[in-house]
Amino acid sequence: MALDLLPFDEYAASLNRKRTAAGVLFRDQADRVLLIETTYKTDWEIPGGVVEAEEAPWTTAAREVREEVGIDRPLGRLLVIQHIHTRGVMPEGLAFVFDGGLITEQEVAALPTVDPEVRSLGLYDVAQAEQLTSPALFGRIQAALTAVQTGELTLRDAD
Repeated sequence: MALDLLPFDEYAASLNRKRTAAGVLFRDQADRVLLIETTYKTDWEIPGGVVEAEEAPWTTAAREVREEVGIDRPLGRLLVIQHIHTRGVMPEGLAFVFDGGLITEQEVAALPTVDPEVRSLGLYDVAQAEQLTSPALFGRIQAALTAVQTGELTLRDAD
């Protein structure tokens, strides 16, 4: 029995597309995390953003950190990959969190806030982060902090 295959261009056009985002976890010695209050939504974020066409997630993370908070240093290892289910108009996706390393309160105070998308930023403890961020991002933050401690990459499915 012959297997009916689509022509390659039709097959390629039929492949699922996923939205992708990449962020960076910066933290201080007390595991407070750097959060950004954006001008375009109520939930706070870690530095990062949407992966553009033909852009690697690690390139996105580094670019967004430069644009949003003016930090230009090499990223650390990948801490979290989270699968995000379709929700409303937002399609299924993947979110990556990279290690930004340690940052001090003095360094955060000196960060420029010239990006029009950033209203304010600061270091926040886990309880504060839970109140300020979306449940999905808070789950990634918790997973990223665990990954820092264990040295293990965390694979996470959105709740």
